Amino acid sequence: MRKRFTEKQIHILDIAEELIAKKGYEGTSVRDICSKANINVAMISYYFGSKEKMMTYLYQYRVLKTREKFSEFADTINDGKPEMQMKEMIKYIVSQLFKYNYFHGFVTQELRHTENLKDELLDFYQLFVKKLDEVIKKGVASGVFTFTPKPEDILTTIIGSTLFVIRNRNFYELYVPSKNEETYTKEAEKKIRMNLLLSVFAILGYAAD
Repeated sequence: MRKRFTEKQIHILDIAEELIAKKGYEGTSVRDICSKANINVAMISYYFGSKEKMMTYLYQYRVLKTREKFSEFADTINDGKPEMQMKEMIKYIVSQLFKYNYFHGFVTQELRHTENLKDELLDFYQLFVKKLDEVIKKGVASGVFTFTPKPEDILTTIIGSTLFVIRNRNFYELYVPSKNEETYTKEAEKKIRMNLLLSVFAILGYAAD
């Protein structure tokens, strides 16, 4: 991680991410970031070029951090039963997408222009696919899974369904009872997670004891 970013860049990116998570990209100014990071405004241009370019760095930084955490997470569930591993992976992916939902609109725009981001995401997706493939094969070998779907199709189902919910709140909130923003987010995440568990385990032909 520190080979890609300097300590000062990491400090600024951590502050920027914290503020953007609370106030959104449009609601967070360069001055807000600099004030909390205790740096001069000119430092944003020096380290990143602009606020817009800083977001590209921030997304790359977030992908790398999440990849490191996923590797650690995968190690913690490695000895579990395949059905448990699959359940935990679905929960992990959905929770991460909801946690960092403020990135998704930005990513759609930036991926059209930034090859580095495409490469970072490709590596990240392939890491997920490799782990899913291991779990699926382990489940089939042990008899708890009947079918062998392609792991990339499982990942596409999980990410695609979750992003649909995140990007189409005006539709999904019709089916999710909520009193406020926090309640809605929790209930929407719970609903799509449960639906994905049902769908993915059906695709796998899960044979419960």
